[in-house]
Amino acid sequence: MESKKKKAVRVIALLAAGIFLLYGTTRGETAVVLNKAVNICLECIGLG
Repeated sequence: MESKKKKAVRVIALLAAGIFLLYGTTRGETAVVLNKAVNICLECIGLG
């Protein structure tokens, strides 16, 4: 019984993660994240 419960929790968590990924993508958050990553990288290297 315990393994069925763990499997159900994993499936629900995977579905929730997929839903959040789709939601963020439709809002255009990928560009925001990429922009922040570039800024952080440039600040650490010192090129910016």
